[in-house]
Amino acid sequence: MTADTIAATPAAPTTNGLKPSKPLGSDSKPAPTDEQNTHDVTDSSVLHRNLKVVLPIVTHARGSYLYTSSGQRILDGSGGAAVVSVGHGVPEIISAVSSQISTLPYVSSALFAIQPAEELARRMCRDSGMERAVFLSGGSEAVESAIKLARQYHVERGERQRTEFIAREASYHGNTLGDTWRGASSTSRYCRPTSTLSRRATAIATELEEKILALGPERVAAFFAEPVVGAAAGCVPFVPGYLCAMKRVCEKYGVLFCLDEIMCGAGRTGKLHAWMNDLVPSSLPARLGGEGEESEDAEGEGWGEEARPDIQTLGKGLCGGYAPLSAVLVSRKVCEGLEGGSGAFRNGYTFQSSGTGVAAGLAVYEYMEKHDFTMMMPVQLSEWLGAECARRGQYLRRLLEERVSPLPHVGNVRGLGLFQGIEFVADKNTKAPFAPGEHVADKVANAILEHGAAVYHGAATRITGDHIMLCPPYTVSEAEIDELVDAVVKGIQEVFPQ
Repeated sequence: MTADTIAATPAAPTTNGLKPSKPLGSDSKPAPTDEQNTHDVTDSSVLHRNLKVVLPIVTHARGSYLYTSSGQRILDGSGGAAVVSVGHGVPEIISAVSSQISTLPYVSSALFAIQPAEELARRMCRDSGMERAVFLSGGSEAVESAIKLARQYHVERGERQRTEFIAREASYHGNTLGDTWRGASSTSRYCRPTSTLSRRATAIATELEEKILALGPERVAAFFAEPVVGAAAGCVPFVPGYLCAMKRVCEKYGVLFCLDEIMCGAGRTGKLHAWMNDLVPSSLPARLGGEGEESEDAEGEGWGEEARPDIQTLGKGLCGGYAPLSAVLVSRKVCEGLEGGSGAFRNGYTFQSSGTGVAAGLAVYEYMEKHDFTMMMPVQLSEWLGAECARRGQYLRRLLEERVSPLPHVGNVRGLGLFQGIEFVADKNTKAPFAPGEHVADKVANAILEHGAAVYHGAATRITGDHIMLCPPYTVSEAEIDELVDAVVKGIQEVFPQ
């Protein structure tokens, strides 16, 4: 199952209290009489992701809602694939993209620069403390470019032997052949048992250091991680201090610290970048920047230091779905490495710095600033509530904790901001997962859709387990969040009747 999978797979026989459920668009479902209501992919000339389903046709969208040709209104509870950030049909963004198409639809970035790209890069670097930005057309392109950039950085500095890249288990870094092996999942995520959050961050950092030493520090080019693991694990956030701890290990051995925020970035967690959330919690001792008393947690020295990466990828919400766009943000250190060598970034795509893409990205960025959807600078954690996205995320999380967590087979609710995940387990006490063949997440997502809301679903570790993700637009209202949670509760209760 790829990171962008939303269409259901055929349901398997029911076990573990599951109610029989047909996947959305199952080929066993009677075809509608009006051929415009659905699209039968078995007769399509498009090579769809699933060749055995009938897909509803969405004709238009406004705000938080999708509308089908059959007249159904669907609450976009997943923002597509966590793409729709500022809502559908925003007039000023449509106007910006339309204006760019009418004035300059395309020029080659190898020959010319365009103003929207220059302005978007300037603003993003200003608000991130980064040096330069590269604009591409998709997340996989961005990750591939980041990998090539990391490799070139070391080559320019005379360290050609640095060819190894380290990524975490149960993560996802793109859909190209080069990306798929980075973040390959095992059947479960592993973390050494620890008594405190600070010790947990230290333990994981120790594992990274052991891996670097096993490969040979002089051979490792970069470490890649998602601050909040998205499609591969269902909105699993970092433990406090984790990013800073991993960065310290990377710096110790000359390894580039790279963060993949294709899915969790661009404001979705309540701050411009998810890594900006790894700051000192107020409960930490004062000597570590917090307001609490001294405790055993005080061993987590270094918490609160900046988790800013050497290289960062962005996508999805960056353009809000108005045009294809992704980005790679580059630190001063990496830029200086290139400038001191060949003076060039040996990477190029046809639609690099695409006019429509960067125009959409700039308009979305301005819209987020105007409406205070996200914190643009890495402020203290206590000020996180100043962002509208964070406020709405807190409201969503509270409802999920109150109404969804107690439901049968709900093993966990987790996430940051408007990036929330719900995991389903066969046993709430042991957290044992359902067998992959039961397609639990598919069934739950289809049941929720029957109640008028679309959610994102997948396997908890890309192999076993099941989760759904709620990633609504930042513009979602409390009433719409209520509606979304109502649909989620009804869908879960339908699949797991008490």
